[in-house]
Amino acid sequence: MQQTLNPLALFQPMGRILDAPGPLRLWHLSSLDAPTVAAAWSLVFAKTAGVRLPAWVPVLLALVTWCVYVSDRLLDSRCALLAKQVHCLRQRHNFHWQHRRVIFPLALAAASISAWLVFSFMPGGARERNALLALAGATYFFSVHAQTKFRLLLPKELFVAVLFTAGCVLPTIGRTEAVSSAFLVVIAFFAGLAWLNCYAIERWESVGEPCSGSQILPAAGLLAMAGLLGAIVLFAAHSSEAALLGAGAASAVLLALLDAIRGRLTPLALRTAADLVLLTPLALLLR
Repeated sequence: MQQTLNPLALFQPMGRILDAPGPLRLWHLSSLDAPTVAAAWSLVFAKTAGVRLPAWVPVLLALVTWCVYVSDRLLDSRCALLAKQVHCLRQRHNFHWQHRRVIFPLALAAASISAWLVFSFMPGGARERNALLALAGATYFFSVHAQTKFRLLLPKELFVAVLFTAGCVLPTIGRTEAVSSAFLVVIAFFAGLAWLNCYAIERWESVGEPCSGSQILPAAGLLAMAGLLGAIVLFAAHSSEAALLGAGAASAVLLALLDAIRGRLTPLALRTAADLVLLTPLALLLR
């Protein structure tokens, strides 16, 4: 029987399982990946809209995001230990629990600095908008960690994606007089990209589903094509928005590639790379 050559096999030696480099492993295990993406997206959204963000804005966003992720992983670890389901924990949870005596005080310090930045620099109107965002975040925490039957109206991955994207784009929206339809398209696309990231990670880490990533490829392909089509349509009149859509489409393609080669990456490398590929828009800051 004639065998068909798989082009993806050219990317790495056969049978070799690849792990992430040490710095990238630490970047993910210490929950610095999501804050990096949040700060990067906030800066790129601002540049696309022609807005100059004060330095404290991406710093605040990164600190708050880090506190949220640290809290989530410590709570997950504690619940799993109490339920004697340690086998369900991932390496990032184990890392946070093992180093909780260092991480927890650092998170308290980050939360204190965040509060100081809010009350020292954030305008009153922005505080009101962000209070709604904080309420939505608290709703997520309550639904996931509280011992109740309360559930979110949206799937968890979609809720997190919308919340994350809103946190990244609100500083820009609050500093613009009007939001163009092209910029709204960009926001919707990046919410979809954030959803794809969360969905892929959830599927890859699903217990007992060896082929759990198989549904990601078509979703990533559709999102990438939508981004490229949007970039082509918007290029003449909205070149900045088109460039950002193109960068986001590249992220979707890379997520599809990760899904295709997931069997040749360690779980830690796969999880780390899933957030790393969301940083493609950083190239636009060099323009």
